[in-house]
Amino acid sequence: MIDDPTHSGANASGPLSNLRVIDMSTVLAGPNCARYLGDFGADVIKLERPDGDSLRNMAWRDPRDGTGLWWKLVNRNKRTVVLDLKNEADRSVFLGLVDDADVLVENSRPGTMERLGLGPDELLTRRPSLVMTRVSGFGQTGPYAQRPGFATIAEAMSGFASLNGEPDGAPLLPPIALTDEVTGLAAAFATMVALHHVTATGVGQVVDANLLETMFHLMGPLASLFALTGEQQPRLGSGLPYTVPRGTYRCADERWVAISTSSDSVAARVMDLLGVGDDHRFATFDGRTEHRLELEALMTDWCAARDRAEVVATFDAANAAIGPVMDIADISIDPHYAERGAVELVDGTPMQSVIARLSATPGVLRWAGRSLDADGDEIRESGWH
Repeated sequence: MIDDPTHSGANASGPLSNLRVIDMSTVLAGPNCARYLGDFGADVIKLERPDGDSLRNMAWRDPRDGTGLWWKLVNRNKRTVVLDLKNEADRSVFLGLVDDADVLVENSRPGTMERLGLGPDELLTRRPSLVMTRVSGFGQTGPYAQRPGFATIAEAMSGFASLNGEPDGAPLLPPIALTDEVTGLAAAFATMVALHHVTATGVGQVVDANLLETMFHLMGPLASLFALTGEQQPRLGSGLPYTVPRGTYRCADERWVAISTSSDSVAARVMDLLGVGDDHRFATFDGRTEHRLELEALMTDWCAARDRAEVVATFDAANAAIGPVMDIADISIDPHYAERGAVELVDGTPMQSVIARLSATPGVLRWAGRSLDADGDEIRESGWH
């Protein structure tokens, strides 16, 4: 890591303020990795092609200025520059940035950087302490490495989609950019591990993070289960095979709650609420699982007979696990979200705050995603300084 904490980057502050990051990735997972570093103070330079990152034009736009809301969120706390790496002058600027960089994040299809003469052999020779974080669909090696890397495909091929949906329905994909978000987190974590090694040894390395294996890790012990027993988790809607009752339930006022009984003590309190606390069939995880249909029916009927406020209040009084199913409109007026400051105004745009709270060295949101080449003149002229 660099020694001078006062370099350019709008007077960055935070625990990573001495970190210089080149983000030459596009769309979501790679830029998310760089975003998390920037949120904690890293000086992140977002490198774009002359036509810009396609995320600028994806989905919803801010009605006030027409800027993409995805762009403002994912590329906050980054400076922007346009460089065409096939142009010799721009390539020289890029290599000058590499000479002083701590991290480079890229998500080209494997082999692309090598064809440009900018692969790990070249860049780590030039900058031995560089951490080169490579975010791809399937990893840098393997039979699928050259396939296009999209979150949807990873969600399908990781086992995730096969578990989502009703038992007799189609497998379902998540309706949010789940894979891109968690892969960004995984890549940021791995990058920090590699930087820790740099601090100890001065030696950089390649971080190979990918969408498929990140989602596969979210499957928990299912790979172990199948290898040891041949058993697979069935598709159960909102249910889990080992926790009953568990799911979403409609109340008398047509509003919904989510309920979990993932510990025996909580399950016992829920059984008491349902009036079956003395029924030995429901005294253990195995018993509740064996009598899933009967117990889920009891839970469904109990909620259906009461308004949501009563259901939540009764569970809360019993110290049982429940939460109302909230949409974004509910979240926008929720007192807990408000007190925690979970949404911040950044250049006038509301967006999620930093992902974790550090008591001594908190992250800071300095600006939203900037216009194309907003910092180009400064960066091309003087690099990091």
